[in-house]
Parts: sequence; C-alpha cells; structure tokens
Amino acid sequence: MTIAPGNARRDGSHLYRAMRDVVQSMGDALPGKFEVTKEGIVHDMMSPGGPHEVTAAHVSRRLEKVMPDELLAHNGTPDVEDVPEGIMRHPDVMVIAWADLDVEGSVDPRTVLAAIEIVSRSNPENDWVGKMRDYPLLGIPVYALFDPRTGTGAVLTDIHRTPDGPRYATRKNFVYGEDVTIGEWTISTSGLPHYQGDDVPGHDDEG
Repeated sequence: MTIAPGNARRDGSHLYRAMRDVVQSMGDALPGKFEVTKEGIVHDMMSPGGPHEVTAAHVSRRLEKVMPDELLAHNGTPDVEDVPEGIMRHPDVMVIAWADLDVEGSVDPRTVLAAIEIVSRSNPENDWVGKMRDYPLLGIPVYALFDPRTGTGAVLTDIHRTPDGPRYATRKNFVYGEDVTIGEWTISTSGLPHYQGDDVPGHDDEG
C-alpha cells in the first residue's frame, strides 16, 4: 500500500481533485487499484486474476441469478465518488440499478444498494478498516466482505450516527460454506477459493 501525503478535507476540494487526477492518470500505467480517501491516495497492489477475481465473479453471478432484471451486480468500472467528502472508492462488486449506472463519469454512491469487497492479500486493512469507515459515510446501506485469507466474511448494515461519523450498527459474520444475505438477496458461499500459502488465523476487523 502507498499513501500519498495530504489530507482531503471537506474544505480542500482542490486538493482532492488533484489527487483524483493523479489516480486517473496512473490507473492504466501501474498495476493494482488506486483510490482516494481523506488520508490521501491508497494503492492496493492486488494481483490480477486468481482467488480475488474468481471470488468477485462468483459473487456477481450468484447475486444476479436471484436479483430482479433491473438490477445488476457490477464488477467493472466506474468508481463511486463523493467530491465534498473527498472520497473516491472502487468496489469489487456493486449492486446498482442499470439506470443509475448509465451515467458519465463516477457513480453517485447513494445510488449503490450494496458494496462488496474481496479482501486483498496485500492490504486487508483497506477493506476491513478504511472502507468500513468510508462506505457508511458515502451512504451505501450494505457493505459485504469476503476474505479469501480466512474463508470468512461479514455483512454490515444499519447506518447510524456516532461521534466519529456514520457507522454500520449491525454486523453479521459468516464462514465460507454458509448462505449469506446481502441486502434482500441470499446466495451460497460454497466453493469460493482461498488464497494459497497464507497462514492467517484471523483478520484485522477493527474500525
């Protein structure tokens, strides 16, 4: 992970826009995924393909089999962005209506019904801590994590206000092999792949 110096405060939209321009210019030139948070630029050096992409594809396909036709579980571009908050994120999978995806540029995060992340081997804190903080701030009502390091995951819902800002109030953990409910839709987690060679007894889930 690489975090660039700087603080994208609400009163520093010019700084946020500068960081966003840097991210967009690097996106096709360097491997991995670039995002912008209040702390700066986050670079996740995830490897293309493998368990990360296979999990995202399985989750997307399984959700679309049980969702109505006007929705899709999208696992491509674009980003979700809130300029006043100074945040630009790129969910591995987002549940969204076709009509809300049909926009120029970034998607309004408040049209996203659920954000789904496949926890990165190289930077798990980005998913378990950073996005657990940012997604309720963006108004995304459901955040689901699938962790191929441990074969576990969690679904977070019920945004409520706290002294530290909006947070998810409800967390439901699951183990691969169980059914999991994301929003209104229940899918199987059987057969999802694990990262090979990891010996991680747990995960960092603070945040």
